[in-house]
Amino acid sequence: MALEFDTAFEPSYGRPVEAAPGVLRLTVENPSPFTFHGTNTYLVGGGALAVVDPGPDDKAHLAAILDAAGGRPISHIFVSHTHRDHSPLAARLKAQTGAQILAQGPHRAARPLRIGELNPLDASADTDFEPDVALADGDLVEGDGWALRAVHTPGHAANHTAFALEGTGILFSADHVMAWSTTIVAPPDGAMADYMASLDKLLARDDHLFLPGHGGPVISPKTFMRGLKAHRKMRERAIVERLSAGDNTIAEIVKSIYRDTDPRLHGAAGLSVLAHMEDLIGRNVVAAEGDPAIDSVYRLK
Repeated sequence: MALEFDTAFEPSYGRPVEAAPGVLRLTVENPSPFTFHGTNTYLVGGGALAVVDPGPDDKAHLAAILDAAGGRPISHIFVSHTHRDHSPLAARLKAQTGAQILAQGPHRAARPLRIGELNPLDASADTDFEPDVALADGDLVEGDGWALRAVHTPGHAANHTAFALEGTGILFSADHVMAWSTTIVAPPDGAMADYMASLDKLLARDDHLFLPGHGGPVISPKTFMRGLKAHRKMRERAIVERLSAGDNTIAEIVKSIYRDTDPRLHGAAGLSVLAHMEDLIGRNVVAAEGDPAIDSVYRLK
């Protein structure tokens, strides 16, 4: 199934945009190859509001959130995961509003670090984050005319959680499913096996609109997620083919299968290949000399 991305998006920095009935979107001006035009923050409700993903520690964005609230109280702050483009502003927003911060939990890796291993994404991790309320999978939080259900979706990050707006068919999918691009899955922050299982979990739901952490909405989520699964399986086949052809390092594989990718993303591509390698090793398809790492030597079993 072909995967078609939608990159038509107007960020409207500093101005709220109606993303759905009762949902406003604000986009932070933090564009990059990894964040597209910037991080999306959502304001939910008509009375006391919920804020989903306040974003990076940005004073202008904090002011924009408070302005968009228009004097309405903010009672809850939901955080999808603890990357620095999503969670750090929660503390300032709580200080301004008294709102409760809710998330799956503090930052953690998807697996323990191996001896001598460094987390290449440490700079992007908000290790200071601590929620007021730790949300279990399926927890329902009710507010002033809205109710959000936590849907744990590990893969991009170990503590990644989507939030379903009950009774609407809308899911705040954060970085797990985005219309503009595939999701970075980079060990030890994330895990490919978790990511694929989370896709299956969302495919089993009946949501009809995803509002993601970057870019515009995913308007046919089931079709798009089937495309994402097919894309990951295609990458997996390409990795196996390169191993069969004699490429036995991640650097060689990236050079071949990501030759048309922006070179600035080759580091992330290497981590994505590592995520696939860990998954393939777990399924007894591939072996590594020692622990799987970005510079390890790999072979088919």
